[in-house]
Amino acid sequence: MNLNPATLLDPVFHFLDWIIAEWGVYLFLAFVWLSLLVLAWVFSGGLRRKFPNQPHVGAGIGIIIQPHRPSPPPSPPTIIYEYDPPDD
Repeated sequence: MNLNPATLLDPVFHFLDWIIAEWGVYLFLAFVWLSLLVLAWVFSGGLRRKFPNQPHVGAGIGIIIQPHRPSPPPSPPTIIYEYDPPDD
């Protein structure tokens, strides 16, 4: 009996190669749709822990749009140093 992992798993690899060669496109499409369904389930709260005695709390986002108020005119720039040319 040969217990070499490469020899033991050779039929499995041949089967996987055949499945991918014959049904690869359909498997790919099925996995894409399945992943989209799993993502939708996760984003809808599928992986959240459910505690039996916890109150249900919902979170919301509120956006308040305020009317435009004109800003005051900018203050004049402050000159820190003035250049005095030397007298000739």
